[in-house]
Amino acid sequence: MTAAPLSGRHILLVIAGGIAAYKALELIRRLKDGGARVRCVLTKAGAEFVTPLSVAALSGEKVHQELLSLTDESEMGHIRLARESDLIVVAPATADILARMAAGMANDLATAILLATDKPVLAAPAMNVEMWAKPVTQRNVAQLAADGIQFIGPSAGDLACGETGAGRMTEPADILARVEALLAAPVQSLAGKTALVTSGPTREAIDPVRYIGNYSSGKQGHAIAAALARRGAHVTLVTGPTAQPDPAGVTVRHVETGREMLEAVEHAMPVDIAVFAAAVADWRAAEPMAVKTKKSGETPRLALVENPDILATVAKAGPKRPALVIGFAAETESNAEALIGRAQQKRAAKNCDWVIANDVSPGTQVLGGARNTVHVVSANGAESWPTLDKREVAERLVERIAAALPARAPAA
Repeated sequence: MTAAPLSGRHILLVIAGGIAAYKALELIRRLKDGGARVRCVLTKAGAEFVTPLSVAALSGEKVHQELLSLTDESEMGHIRLARESDLIVVAPATADILARMAAGMANDLATAILLATDKPVLAAPAMNVEMWAKPVTQRNVAQLAADGIQFIGPSAGDLACGETGAGRMTEPADILARVEALLAAPVQSLAGKTALVTSGPTREAIDPVRYIGNYSSGKQGHAIAAALARRGAHVTLVTGPTAQPDPAGVTVRHVETGREMLEAVEHAMPVDIAVFAAAVADWRAAEPMAVKTKKSGETPRLALVENPDILATVAKAGPKRPALVIGFAAETESNAEALIGRAQQKRAAKNCDWVIANDVSPGTQVLGGARNTVHVVSANGAESWPTLDKREVAERLVERIAAALPARAPAA
């Protein structure tokens, strides 16, 4: 008889205060059906949406609610809960609890456990679409991701508040699948491999206070670097100026210009895997001015020269060429067929193995946003993915990289 996939596993479920808390009851049932022992922490706000009795009845365990419980804390209960589980799931992960986690607060049982744990944490955000889109929420999520917190969702759709957009908590079945994947035998499928990732924009000086740049946030590139590191790869991230925190377990090189990025990339070679997600400025000023340009009533002329093509430079044949070279093609072409066609042309012209094509036109909110819709273009054709959180795009891409590498020779 085959054992249940989560047999013998201990899951700690933190239920925060949002209408999506009702989905946590279904998640408990599914985790139990999978063979897991499920213990639950119900926040004060969470108890406004689901009752301790319902949670206890489904989990078959005592529900933990108070940090300063005389019975639990006499045995340092929050430390035991933090350490005795294989995985902590925060579902729903509201804007409030994400903010407190990012700030390192421990002012209730849930946040005290999350601060004290040495186990992996999976958060399933759920909130109003505007709350999710706010820069402060995105900063908190980016910081938590850099600290090693993993995320699933949120999904887009109709919300309880009557609005529509990203903010729905991922369905329990999908959370269960992620939990099973996280608790499978440790996946170090890229252990011993070296990887290089570029991320963010570059800034090309016009004068001491002005530059040529773009709207790239670095979210996708940073997420890819973090996902590669979680798979066991030794990762070097070369990043232009972004607000993204440095990912945990990654060697980071900060640069400003395209030429500085190329120099840092060449210094990091050779590697097995190279992913070029940075939005490098195509041009720079031929002769940046030494002093700030003043208005004079005449329009100044700016002579431009091309920046080095980092992707093409690394992808050319040679002993230092990585086993797998992946470029990004950010276009403002909304027609998927045309977008894929341009990516196929770029793949051939640059001599790279794959191109990740996406539409970054203003209405997509991809540049600077949390979600992405990509097409993976290779010699075998194109594979179109649904719109996903950028962290989920990174996880999928790294899974694909891990599957492809065994058939290739490692870098010299």
